Amino acid sequence: MIRIVFMGTPEFALPCLEAIKKSGNSLVAIVTQPDKPRGRGNKMTPSPVKEWGIKEEIPVYQPTKIRTDKDFIDKIKQLEPDLVITAAFGQILPQEFLDIPTFGCINVHASLLPKYRGASPIQHALINGEKETGITIFYMDAGMDTGDIIAAREINIKDDENAGELHDRLAILGGELLSEVIKQFEQGRPAGIPQDHEKATYCGKIDKSMGEIDWDKEAGAIKNLIRGLTPWPGAYTYYNGKRLKVWKAAEREYFTLNQCEPGTVITADEREGLIVKCRDIALQLLELQGEGGRRMTAGEYLRGNPILEGVRLGQPDREDN
Repeated sequence: MIRIVFMGTPEFALPCLEAIKKSGNSLVAIVTQPDKPRGRGNKMTPSPVKEWGIKEEIPVYQPTKIRTDKDFIDKIKQLEPDLVITAAFGQILPQEFLDIPTFGCINVHASLLPKYRGASPIQHALINGEKETGITIFYMDAGMDTGDIIAAREINIKDDENAGELHDRLAILGGELLSEVIKQFEQGRPAGIPQDHEKATYCGKIDKSMGEIDWDKEAGAIKNLIRGLTPWPGAYTYYNGKRLKVWKAAEREYFTLNQCEPGTVITADEREGLIVKCRDIALQLLELQGEGGRRMTAGEYLRGNPILEGVRLGQPDREDN
């Protein structure tokens, strides 16, 4: 029986925890990020991984910064784990920690490494218009997602899939692949395959400012931005100085585009919805959310919030008249 320490924070990690549980091995501890204030009342809220650990009666540790927490590192050493498994944990682990488990530390990462190393592989795969992605499980080392690959599995990205939907599919795939990898460790430490570092790409954290739509870009690129930033933090534009969040959009060929500047509203009615000129063709905005409002279809939104045809969407300080 393998002694396992698991490290993770968001919902993405939960299928991996279920895989460890079903494997029958010994989950000796869970490590997750400290509780954070959430919601309108800023109530301190535990991570999904912590909630899972409490329900399963597994000891949960929440170090603020592992690099400087000698007491925490000593606690993990005392547990004598054979394997540390991480999935979307959210902290960089120091070499002293990586050296603790007998078999090493492995990570479940939501891309086909060496592509999309870093914090936001799901979002950036969509933003960049990728047609496939997947899960990679690899040995962790001192670099950022640079270790030898143990296993990888590819899936196709659906044409209209957004980051939330792709996240959920990859989370399930991560749990499935981890089940197979754990079986390998039950027979001993499996070999890893070195990554081709020359093919590596990196992606940083998602920032809310990334969501502002630049209508001078091609319709396909804007649609991909919307997909990649849905549900959080969301892609948006402005009309009459107010932010308008776009949840879903589709590319549209339109015969009256040549005389229009990018960002111009071509059509705004309940039947067609909101159609906006981009650099090349048009984008039909299918689902919208105004400031302080709820998500709704473009037709529903326009019934209560009419938008004039011929105006240009854009900066909050722009006069749209």
